[in-house]
Amino acid sequence: MSALVDRRYEQLVAWLAARIDGPLEWETVSADASRRRYFRARRGERSWIAVDAPPEHENVDAFVTVAGLLDGAGLNAPQVIHHDAALGFMCLSDLGDRTYLSVLDDDNADALFGAAIGALLDWQGASRPGVLPDYDRATFAREMALFKQWYVAGELGHDLSTRDDRAIDGAFDFILDRLAGQPSVYVHRDYMPRNLMVNHPLPGVIDFQDARYGPAAYDVASLFRDAFISWSSARVDGWVRHYWDGAIGRGLPVAADWPTFCDDVALTGAQRHLKILGLFVRIARRDGKPRYAADLERFRDYLRPVVAGFDELAPLAPFIETRLG
Repeated sequence: MSALVDRRYEQLVAWLAARIDGPLEWETVSADASRRRYFRARRGERSWIAVDAPPEHENVDAFVTVAGLLDGAGLNAPQVIHHDAALGFMCLSDLGDRTYLSVLDDDNADALFGAAIGALLDWQGASRPGVLPDYDRATFAREMALFKQWYVAGELGHDLSTRDDRAIDGAFDFILDRLAGQPSVYVHRDYMPRNLMVNHPLPGVIDFQDARYGPAAYDVASLFRDAFISWSSARVDGWVRHYWDGAIGRGLPVAADWPTFCDDVALTGAQRHLKILGLFVRIARRDGKPRYAADLERFRDYLRPVVAGFDELAPLAPFIETRLG
């Protein structure tokens, strides 16, 4: 740990000690793919989550805003007890350390995902335009550019010809057009088992600071085509249908026919999978976290049936099928 990081930890300890009476015991909770770090501070039977979010890289105000929106929608999100955006420190209520990812199995998946679907419908049902930044075409395009820069060039070592580059951009445009055709709702952006907690009421929702206003199918795709755990297509189809029936019943802005909605989920998921292939390579190579590279094949598996199902995505096939070292 560098002296700078040590210094921030010391500042965080002092900052929280000035706000909570009595001695605290500290433990590291996690250091995720961003530059945020989470610590648990205990005093007797009580505990809090202290967050180090360096202000030059992280946006504390955005976290506070989205936490309020989630709470207003009736979801179980951490309460922001203290925060200082200038310092990049937060003190949150503690939702525990049992994530969906740590407990999911064949027996409990229906119940846990059923609760997650219900919370997602509540979150989307509270949506209002002009509150969160738009998850717009330019942002989606920048995210997919990671696929070419880091996955194709960095992981596969492939120098794209002008022809291949244009062909991939054509496939990207097809995906972007489909995303643009979906009405917008609140989007968590990482609504997946690692960010859902086994807490009452189910689920506790964390890691939401990057929420946007965008396609309704996005969080559905991220929930069931997760970065760290996979399920059979039949089971995923059942859960997606559960969501769609609920969304139609509540009048949420999703496609009114089932096949079209399935295509929306598939293509919205493809955008996310392409982004993550590039992002995970970048995290592994540039940020020195090689464990992220272990899940590349999972996203290639997610993409294969989607690429095969749409002629417009054919230019992506050679790069999805290329053997990894």
